[in-house]
Amino acid sequence: MSKQPLILVRPYTPTDMAILEQSYDVHRLWEASDKVSFLRAVGPGVRVLATDGEHGVDAATMDLLPDLELIASFGVGLDAIDLAHARHRNIRVTHTPDVLTEDVADMAVGLLLACARRIPQCDSYVRQGRWPEGGPGLTTRVWGKRVGILGLGRVGRAVARRAEAFRLDVAYHDRCRFDDVPYRYFDDVVALAAEVDFFVICASADADTRGLIGKAVLDALGRDGMLVNVGRGAIVDEPVLLTYLRERLIAGAALDVFHNEPDIAQEFRELDNVILQPHQASATRETRAAMGALVRENLSAYFAGRPLLTEVAVATR
Repeated sequence: MSKQPLILVRPYTPTDMAILEQSYDVHRLWEASDKVSFLRAVGPGVRVLATDGEHGVDAATMDLLPDLELIASFGVGLDAIDLAHARHRNIRVTHTPDVLTEDVADMAVGLLLACARRIPQCDSYVRQGRWPEGGPGLTTRVWGKRVGILGLGRVGRAVARRAEAFRLDVAYHDRCRFDDVPYRYFDDVVALAAEVDFFVICASADADTRGLIGKAVLDALGRDGMLVNVGRGAIVDEPVLLTYLRERLIAGAALDVFHNEPDIAQEFRELDNVILQPHQASATRETRAAMGALVRENLSAYFAGRPLLTEVAVATR
């Protein structure tokens, strides 16, 4: 029995690749030197494309696949997928929510602690043999302070639960107020930033949030405020953030996501008041295994004619 064809935009983990190739005829788009010619050659008859949250799929790629019916994404973020065009083409989309929530929240809190207590900088201080000179200076307390969360979805709520354990006063901004949480709601993101010590971005990138964190928010956060981003790089106006870090107009930042990953702005590497991570918030063995399994479960459901497990509401079927 022949295997169903599947176009894969980027490689998954070795384990996931092995399992996929046992079940499907996998066409490796990332290996093609001429991707347009490759898609024109293998695309007819291919009904499924698998991608990830970073690379997504654009309208031009969709249109090279005349029989495409499903985009299965390894990741929760959807900003790299042209959802409007998927809707226009009546292409269904799945992603992998929930299974990565707790790990991303762990990273957010870890970055907050590392930024406030300058953990990487103090590690470097010891490794450089500078401890005999005296201590590296005082840092900032976390417990009992105020944290503002942008985006009180799955990850935002998980961060809030962890913040409560540190006796942090939690407030949030989202498109609307939620009646099922005890946290203070701000309908204006600048007003939220003015009332907190730590500002944590957990939102997705869309037309409403792109570039939202810029001069007005950072001015409100102030010289003692700290920014943590585990959402999307596009939410932050990076040139403005770099200026505020360089001129010490905010105390620091801890970032897992950037505009131009992995080729981030060189200046980030030169500043000592920013902590950098290579988009690692969900990168645990356990979570990546669960994400891969969820992608495969959606693929199996599609080919078996069963309801998709985690379909995004974009198609018109």
